[in-house]
Amino acid sequence: MLDHDHVSEPLVQPDTVELKRIYSQRFDEHIAYRNEVWKVLVSEFFARYIRPDATVLDLGCGYGQFVNNVVCQRKYAMDLNERAKEYLNSDVVFLEQDCSAPWAVPAGSLDVVFTSNFFEHLLSKQALNATLAQALHSLKRGGLLVAMGPNIKFVGGAYWDFCDHHLALTEASLSEALRVQGFAIQETIARFLPYTMTNRRPIPTALVRLYLKLSLAWRVFGAQFLVVGQKTN
Repeated sequence: MLDHDHVSEPLVQPDTVELKRIYSQRFDEHIAYRNEVWKVLVSEFFARYIRPDATVLDLGCGYGQFVNNVVCQRKYAMDLNERAKEYLNSDVVFLEQDCSAPWAVPAGSLDVVFTSNFFEHLLSKQALNATLAQALHSLKRGGLLVAMGPNIKFVGGAYWDFCDHHLALTEASLSEALRVQGFAIQETIARFLPYTMTNRRPIPTALVRLYLKLSLAWRVFGAQFLVVGQKTN
């Protein structure tokens, strides 16, 4: 969200009780496994975007698997599900709010906004644009927005197997939305991680580590995009 285009009223108003039920049904039995996977993802890949002295916000933090494992100076986590704070480490500041409304962080205070498998849950493109504008407003000059999510080009109809998916995105459409808000695109990977490892037989973390090192395998198994935008002004 650009600082001259703040949203005065929330654009995303899902039923928070329903949200808790969805989270619980989909993720509760996999929390420990997902945390182990995220330890590998952070240490072996995402750490490259984050300096030890950085201030980071995990947008749509879920159960905190990213933000709890990242090494940085200051951490924020944003989610509408109040249960999320139960899983956050003590050094994480939890923001329970609509992401399309003004963020409860100082303008120009963040080095990195990270989000994984979140934008597809927003109810409209208007909400996405407002959220991106808030991210831009909150980032420092040179700060990064690192976004990962299912790529509709490769997921196809399975994208709609989740009842809370609303926005179908690709690396190209998200990149365009970021540019419209004022971001410069630093990196795009159309095929990165597989679509989902939840509700399947757990994959050994050693294989996850190996997969991250074999970018050729991404072209075969990858169905999630990775897009990195930078605030340049």
